[in-house]
Amino acid sequence: MGKIRINNMSFHTYNGVFAEEKKLGQRLQLDAELSYPIEQVVKHDNLKETVSYADVYQTIEDFILTNNYNLIESVANQLLAKLLNTYPTIQAITLRVRKYSVPIAGIFDNVEIEVSGSQDNDH
Repeated sequence: MGKIRINNMSFHTYNGVFAEEKKLGQRLQLDAELSYPIEQVVKHDNLKETVSYADVYQTIEDFILTNNYNLIESVANQLLAKLLNTYPTIQAITLRVRKYSVPIAGIFDNVEIEVSGSQDNDH
């Protein structure tokens, strides 16, 4: 099974539990890994034989910029469902959502949530 990956997509969003997060916003970064049978399906160097990652990126950007949640877990789950429904030829999807401005007293780079789903699962 082939993989199409779109890595390190960055968006300024207003997701979060705290009022400051909802008012000031912060950067979310996403990776999307799309499982698609590239080896069997892409035979003629034709975009119609594959998944347009430009379209997938646009779907992700539109979703992220128009939806706000308290939890990045909800962002990940709802986006996963949206992508699986929008692109039924994608066999499975793994999303990683990273949040950098987390109000935790400690030293770390980010908090990351990872979710996966497939067309075989209920989503």
